[in-house]
Amino acid sequence: MKAVTITENNEIEVKQREAPQASVGEVLVKVHAAGMNNADVMQKLGGYPAPVDAPVDIPGLEFAGEVVEMGPQTERFSLGDHVMGLISGGAQAEIIAVNERFLMPMPDSLSWEEAGSFPEAFITAHDALTTKGNLRPGERVLITGAAGAVGVAAIQIAKVIGAEVVASVRNSETREKTKKIGAEEAIAPDVMQNYGPYDLIIELIGAADFAANIDALSYGGRIVCIGFMSGAEANVDISKLAFKQAVVYGSSLRKRPKEGKAMAIRAVEKEILPFVEKKK
Repeated sequence: MKAVTITENNEIEVKQREAPQASVGEVLVKVHAAGMNNADVMQKLGGYPAPVDAPVDIPGLEFAGEVVEMGPQTERFSLGDHVMGLISGGAQAEIIAVNERFLMPMPDSLSWEEAGSFPEAFITAHDALTTKGNLRPGERVLITGAAGAVGVAAIQIAKVIGAEVVASVRNSETREKTKKIGAEEAIAPDVMQNYGPYDLIIELIGAADFAANIDALSYGGRIVCIGFMSGAEANVDISKLAFKQAVVYGSSLRKRPKEGKAMAIRAVEKEILPFVEKKK
């Protein structure tokens, strides 16, 4: 089979590789589309090593494709099923072996390209909003870096939950686009406090705005940290967290134990895919 590989010089090259075999609980998927994420770019640049259970030189964390072979003790899917899902690495290949726990049915309403870029963003966003952030109907949520893939997914999921969404985006043209997908307010980061307080803040940028995030929180508010492109270290006044009874969570799919990742996938399949199907 062919696979996209990262060379020793951190270049991209398509090479021939031996096709994988399906182990217990796994199926073989013929990949029709695979997303390209920031983690893949960082891996190419040498700053984000592949997990121990992933190919060291084939990127790709998410995919959509067709089940072409069933391994032993598989029961959720059948030959020919269209699926999408997550893998620790190696999705940029023609054939991949993946445990069926990390697969979801592919909605007919999505193209291959849409399905191939759906899992990482929507599972990350849903987990941050619900499992970590416990977002409830009527609450006010701020999503920083809302024009990115996870931000766009978070806006739509928060609207499904019934929350009031404020999208923080630096680029003025992109900012307005977030309103078209559900944000009540689309603002510049430097005025976020003017639109608070927020019950929940989804932090996709990093340390740069963290102090302002705490100031903008409501009493009992929550912050879920996902991204750190603007930096990973922030000065925090912990007295403000204490006085507001605030909670700060961290969230990452890539480093999560397999059982936790499977649970996050099942939650999206149950709670979000029915809404995707309705958009046929």
